[in-house]
Amino acid sequence: MFDIKIGTLIPAEHALKMIPQLNPLGFESYELNFGSAESTKIDINEFSKQINEVLEGREISALGFYCNPIKNDEERSGIATLIENAHLFNCDCIGTFAGGNEKSVPDTIPDFVRAFKPLVELAEDKGVKIGLENCGDGWNGDTYNIAFCPEAWELIFNEITSDSLGLEWEPCHALMALIDPIAQLRNWAKKVVHVHGKDATVAYDVIREYGIRGIHEFAWNRTPGFGDTNWTDIVTILIQNGFEGAIDIEGYHDPVHYDDMEWTAQVTALNYLKRCRGGIQYTCGPCEYRGYQGKRK
Repeated sequence: MFDIKIGTLIPAEHALKMIPQLNPLGFESYELNFGSAESTKIDINEFSKQINEVLEGREISALGFYCNPIKNDEERSGIATLIENAHLFNCDCIGTFAGGNEKSVPDTIPDFVRAFKPLVELAEDKGVKIGLENCGDGWNGDTYNIAFCPEAWELIFNEITSDSLGLEWEPCHALMALIDPIAQLRNWAKKVVHVHGKDATVAYDVIREYGIRGIHEFAWNRTPGFGDTNWTDIVTILIQNGFEGAIDIEGYHDPVHYDDMEWTAQVTALNYLKRCRGGIQYTCGPCEYRGYQGKRK
């Protein structure tokens, strides 16, 4: 079977209505995004039962709560709630931000450790991995997420070495920072626990004429298949590094294909990503001869 499933992000509060509509379109997994600390205080036992009833063989690949766990105790408690209850969804991944404050990234690391060490210990106990999304900016302070660049990742993972803490990675954030996402992923693929399917377009002609500090927009988010990234390269690197999980399309960001074009673009991206991962449909055999390379697993 395929090592990687292709799915989409959906708001947890709309999931029961959306999943039955999305299943027939071919989505294989869903990240449920909890938008606030309050949204994690629902009857999660009952909610998980209702979700599992409508999945029809699909999976919940991640539970997401993107907040500032360094600054906000209630939000940090919300992450803990999702870690404790992920098993109810047959899910083993939590996506979130690392948080931040007014201090520089190096000076924030002690605050990060205080916030995340108990969460990581809980994740280890529950068999769950926490993925820090690679978005944000601001090395010198005033950021909501210090886990936005390789230098920050080195500081983070040197302090908390557990395999239960990793990256929720996407090429978009690298491209928006004018970083080559393929080179970045090749160095960090072993730490990736979940992938967001979001790309970007960088207008290098605008950069050459105006630079990046003026009023002219030089990069924007894109749905996979419409941006600059060759996702076959991404899948290749992930599989070569043993990744088994999901690429979930993070829609609702594309400035070209949105609103009434949102789901047409997402389904186009879905089928594109399936081709990049090896095919839309898994084909088993003939199994008498599969070549000379031996068993893949």
